[in-house]
Amino acid sequence: MTSDARHSLPTHDVLNQPPVRGDLDLWASDPVLQNVAGARSSILRNYGADLGRAAVRDMAREANFHSPELVLFDQGGRRLDEVRFTHSYHHLMQLSQSSGYAAVAWSDLPNGHATHAAMVYLASQVEPGHCCPLTMTYAAVPALAANEEIASIWVPRLTEWNHDSSIAPIASKKSATLGMAMTEKQGGSDIRANTTTATRDGDHWRLRGHKWFCSAPMSDGFLTLAQTPGGLTCFLVPRWLDGERNAIHLMRLKNKLGNRSNASAEIEYHDALAYQLGDEGAGVRTILEMVHHTRLDTAMAPAGLMRAALSEAHHWVSHRSAFQRRLIDQPLMRIVLADLVLDWEGALTLGMRVAQAYDGHTPEDKAFARIAVALAKFLNNKRCPVVVVEAMEVLGGIGYVEDTPLPLLYREAPLNGIWEGSGNVICLDILRTLTRDPLAAQVLQAELEAATGVNRHYDAALRDHRARWTNIPPEAEARWFAERTAQLLTASQLIRQAPGPVADGFVASRLTGNNGRIPGSVSGLDTGALLARLG
Repeated sequence: MTSDARHSLPTHDVLNQPPVRGDLDLWASDPVLQNVAGARSSILRNYGADLGRAAVRDMAREANFHSPELVLFDQGGRRLDEVRFTHSYHHLMQLSQSSGYAAVAWSDLPNGHATHAAMVYLASQVEPGHCCPLTMTYAAVPALAANEEIASIWVPRLTEWNHDSSIAPIASKKSATLGMAMTEKQGGSDIRANTTTATRDGDHWRLRGHKWFCSAPMSDGFLTLAQTPGGLTCFLVPRWLDGERNAIHLMRLKNKLGNRSNASAEIEYHDALAYQLGDEGAGVRTILEMVHHTRLDTAMAPAGLMRAALSEAHHWVSHRSAFQRRLIDQPLMRIVLADLVLDWEGALTLGMRVAQAYDGHTPEDKAFARIAVALAKFLNNKRCPVVVVEAMEVLGGIGYVEDTPLPLLYREAPLNGIWEGSGNVICLDILRTLTRDPLAAQVLQAELEAATGVNRHYDAALRDHRARWTNIPPEAEARWFAERTAQLLTASQLIRQAPGPVADGFVASRLTGNNGRIPGSVSGLDTGALLARLG
């Protein structure tokens, strides 16, 4: 057994420093998650306890410190096109896959998408990078339904509760992961501008072209888009073939701001073998099945990042003193943290409500999932960087140092707002959905209306919102409209699910004009009740 670290040093005693946190239980210490995901507690209880162990958090640090290595050739000059990861990364993949991260939504267990969403939230608190390949694996399953033969081979392996990192064709693997290679240099979000071409070769196709961003390039396959005679079409490109490697060349790994444990690459297809998914010319419609499900994860992950940052800040202020008082007892510190709690709890509660809609089977459920997930992604990701940087400021200089998790969280904070469509793309999608899908507009209004009659300030804000935008707003007002609608939708969930101080505090500080724009620029919050939400 290791003895405690020395605190009496030759030049000074180490005083007024919070204790090392040790093992954490991310489920047991989170009353908000327990409230919004209680029906799924059996899986989440174990996963939260495992993720919070100090040994696992150390593995997360190692996976981010030792970045993936690109290995293009073997010693004889033959192409490998491989990325190699640390043992810690593979341990995290095994922990998450064996817990059902990518598979539980497609199992026979109830509330599978909501369980998956809560796992995204938990994993993002510890090591967000390994979430990327697992999120895409989860999201690819419905897209593969466009080709029954392909689905029969791939889906059982994508939904296996196990991690298999072996380099082998799909038929030889116990489990598999699936990535995405969609954007190109000249188009970005305008994927209809893609120039990668597909040429028919018997019962399959050959792809030639460059992809600007391929997430998780060691996945066993990729969903990708290419031009055929019939137009832009969706394909499954296997990574490994029988007896040879598919002609997928890794050009370089992206030197990203964050998400360092996960490799992202530029790739080229050199007549790579591919299988068609869906009809020729229907590539966007086919791959949108995958995008719709990745969007759920990009709405949930920022809630996890916010939770992790606030947990660190709360631990710090609970054990640190200044001016003869604990920081947690100082009014200005309390109001700042209480204000940030509202962002985190609102993001988590709205995200889990959206996930429940993914579990639904009615047309109303599906319509609500389409519009609400876009609103949740937009608002949650706009608030996440603000919360993380304020939490870092709470710690002061030590929060800016890699000895704490705050730098990792800070680097990760912008990612989900960029991935799968940045803010403007999401806002335009919101307007497009409300214009083209009357049912989405109806169920959204019903969800907002369901919270009326409890908080008069919410009721007034909803009336003002409807009076301001009697029709779909012009494009230039899309962000204003999306923000306000998402705030109202969040408030509607908190009014019905959260304690009074949380719901009332959110409405007063987000939907009325009697506050500033900087966290902590608000009065009247029940700081004791809000800080208690941090566990």
